[in-house]
Amino acid sequence: MKEVKAETAVDWPVEVIRSTRRRKTVSAELQNGVLLVRAPAALDDAALAPIIEKFRRQLARKVRPAPQSDAALAARAQALNEAYFNGRLRWQSIRYVSNQQKRFGSCTPSRGTIRLSDRLATMPEWVRDYVIVHELAHLEEANHGRRFWQLVNRYPLTERARGYLMAVGLEEPTSG
Repeated sequence: MKEVKAETAVDWPVEVIRSTRRRKTVSAELQNGVLLVRAPAALDDAALAPIIEKFRRQLARKVRPAPQSDAALAARAQALNEAYFNGRLRWQSIRYVSNQQKRFGSCTPSRGTIRLSDRLATMPEWVRDYVIVHELAHLEEANHGRRFWQLVNRYPLTERARGYLMAVGLEEPTSG
């Protein structure tokens, strides 16, 4: 199954297509928000139900929620700016992008642009907030030096969020 974006994760309506030509296999795919299940005609509903649930669980793990809008992202960044930087930071744009595979965020301080990977949509909010705070801190300190980490560590869940990202293999451990 391919990775898809969807608003919901598990409550898809199910459409079962039975075929007399199918003998053993059951397949499923998500089409237009409907879980389309192809099954042998001879397979009864009681035997099919747990198979459908298994497909739902598998698909729910692969579905990526649509990221919040750029306007909502900008509002969240402004709230974090107020909370941890006294509202003093300024940027030109902050938005989600789909072309960042090896990092969750990037900041170009000279241009005032912040880009966040749309993969953050699957992360807990406190992890997204950490990445936003991390990128906001780059507006004041371009490198990952001591002063930078002092700024980032104002966010109380920094260590927890970094641990989460390390656990999924996407944050490089650094001293600081």
